Amino acid sequence: MKKSLNTFRDAIFIITEERSCPIYNTGEEFKVENFSLTVPAYKSGCLYLAQAIANAMNVMGSHSGFVKIGGQKSRFDCGGCDGLVHFELKKERDFATLQMKLLNETEERRRRQHLEKFFTLLRNLDIFESLEDDALSDLTLLLEFATIPVDKVVIKKGDPGSNMYIVLTGQVAVMADDGTRIAEMGDGEIFGEMSLLSGEPVISSIYTLADTQVAKLSVKNFKHVLKKYPILQLFLFKLLVIRAQTMTLRSGNITSGMSGELAEISIVDLLQLINSSQKTGRLDLALEQGKAMVFFKEGEIIHARLLDLRNQDVVYALVKVKSGHFSYIKGIPKELDKLPPIGGFMGMLMEGLQRIDENKGQ
Repeated sequence: MKKSLNTFRDAIFIITEERSCPIYNTGEEFKVENFSLTVPAYKSGCLYLAQAIANAMNVMGSHSGFVKIGGQKSRFDCGGCDGLVHFELKKERDFATLQMKLLNETEERRRRQHLEKFFTLLRNLDIFESLEDDALSDLTLLLEFATIPVDKVVIKKGDPGSNMYIVLTGQVAVMADDGTRIAEMGDGEIFGEMSLLSGEPVISSIYTLADTQVAKLSVKNFKHVLKKYPILQLFLFKLLVIRAQTMTLRSGNITSGMSGELAEISIVDLLQLINSSQKTGRLDLALEQGKAMVFFKEGEIIHARLLDLRNQDVVYALVKVKSGHFSYIKGIPKELDKLPPIGGFMGMLMEGLQRIDENKGQ
C-alpha cells in the first residue's frame, strides 16, 4: 500500500556531498514541516534546492524510486546551477534512531562549546562591533579555528584565495618577494580578504612570527556573510581604503584627500614625504594638544600654526608628536601664495630633533 504525501510532509534532509555549491556545505540540514522548508539560520535560501527537496518529498510519498540500496536510503541530487549537491533523508517525522539522537546531542554540545569558547573573543574585535549578538552567534558557527606554529606560511603569493583570516592571538608578517617584511599584523587584524573580494590570486605571502591562533572564514561562507550583513561590507571597504593609503605612503607618494594615523607613519617621515614630492597643499593634523595646519608650496613650508605657536615653533613642536590623525589637501589660499619659506626645511627638522635629544639629557 502506498504512503500518502501527508505521511512525508515533515522530514529532515542532510547534505552528504557538495561540489562547488555556491551556498551550502556538507552536513547542513534542511527541515520540512507542514510543507514549509527551513534552511540554516545563517544561510540564504536557494530555489533550485527547494525544488529538489520538493521533488524528493513527492518521490517519497509515491514510493517511486525511494528504495534502500545496501541497507542505505537512496540519495537525491540538486544540480540546478553550476554546483552539485547530494542530500539524503536524515529522519522522517517522529522517527530517529538512538544513534541519530546521540549524534544530534553531540553536535549540539559541540556548537555550545564553540560559542562559549570563541564568542566573547570575537565580540571584542572591531570588525564585529556592529553585529548584534544573534548575528555574531550565527557567524561564530561558520568560523574554523586553528593554531599555526611560528615561521609557517599561512597564505602563499599566487595561490587562489580560499579563506579570510582573523588573528586572535599572535602575530603574522606580510612578506615581499625578496624576503623583507612589508607589514606586521597582530590581534584583531584580518588578512586574505582582498583576494576573496577581487577573485584574484593572493598578492603577498604571509608568515607567522609567533604561534598564532586564527579564525578562518571560507570563501563560500565569506560571500554569505557579506550578503547577509551589509554592515561588514562597509567595514571591509574602509579597511581596504586604509590599506591602499598605507601602501601608497610606504611607496613614497601622497595624494590630495589622503588621510591616516600618525601611528602608521611618523610626523617627520610625513613632512619629508611632502617636501621630497614638492607638493603644494595643506596638511591638517588633529592632535591631543589641538589642531595644527602646515602649508606647503612646492615642498617648502611657508606657514604653520598650532594653538598660539607659529611657523618654526610649530615644526619644533610637531617632531615630538607620536600619535594623531592627518589629512592632506591639495592647494593653498591665494593670500599665502606669495609667502617665502619659513626656513630651510631639513635645518628645521634637525633643530627640532636636536631639541628632543637635549630635553632627554636634562
